[in-house]
Amino acid sequence: MRFNNDTDLYRVIGSNIKHYREQAKLTQVQLTEQAQISISYLSKIEAAGCNKSLSISVLNQIANVLGVEISEFFKEVDTK
Repeated sequence: MRFNNDTDLYRVIGSNIKHYREQAKLTQVQLTEQAQISISYLSKIEAAGCNKSLSISVLNQIANVLGVEISEFFKEVDTK
């Protein structure tokens, strides 16, 4: 996987986190409580125009709560 810029990278990560969160039938509040991050932080991550850098530690916490491999967040899914 390769990203042309940070914006594309953050868009894919945020979209994947939202996808796996919804698949797990969790609200943003539930995920943030379990991952021990703030709701505003998760909202920014999941927002389409997110330009906020993310720590590997936070991605790991989210992946653990969602029960997915952290690498899944970096895979661009073709939604067409």
